[in-house]
Amino acid sequence: MLNRLTIDTKGIVVICGNYGSGKTETAVNLAIKRKNDGIRVKIADLDLVNPYFRTREAKDLLETMGIDVILPPQKYHNADLPILSPAVAGIIKQPAELTLLDVGGDDVGVTVLAALKNHLSEQPVNLLQVINPFRPFTRDIQGCIKIKNEIEMSSKLNITGIVGNANLMDETRPDSIYEGYDMLKQVSSATGLAIEFITADSRLLPELELERFDCPILEINRKLNFPWKRF
Repeated sequence: MLNRLTIDTKGIVVICGNYGSGKTETAVNLAIKRKNDGIRVKIADLDLVNPYFRTREAKDLLETMGIDVILPPQKYHNADLPILSPAVAGIIKQPAELTLLDVGGDDVGVTVLAALKNHLSEQPVNLLQVINPFRPFTRDIQGCIKIKNEIEMSSKLNITGIVGNANLMDETRPDSIYEGYDMLKQVSSATGLAIEFITADSRLLPELELERFDCPILEINRKLNFPWKRF
């Protein structure tokens, strides 16, 4: 029987998605989950687009857990410029059991991957597209595929799997997750891409009918907030 909380993601994994998909929260929670599973984890913040949710906001927590965090140079932490630390190439050349690259939204953000193409071509890479069906550009199958094509064109890489993050922030309900999963299955059928996992907030997990899902579920404990909620 499928253990829906078992996720065995390994290797070099790029987490991408359009603005508001929740891909950074997904990346951070995936890093924590796999570290708790007992494997070595590295994560690099390559999000040069999103001014609100960035892996660097969870840096202290991740490092306390023993997760290696690679950030842009300190003076560029608040810059939206394609500035890459040599350490990014380093973790690709010498990856951990799981090496996560948190990449900015849409085709603009993933252009940073094109700059790393030579390094990435030397290793097997999984490029996962995070889909939130409640965001404006991914409300239907056509929108999800359009974002997929834009990401692939700009990154020079192919999406290898999809992740469902049906998320309405504090308004998310079990029916939201069911609805999102149903649409994700349609995207999977239309593209031939496997569903790697879906996410669910920890407060909702006890309410979910897990037999509805044929994929693992990543439990989300929110680590990131909007700037105006940090004080």
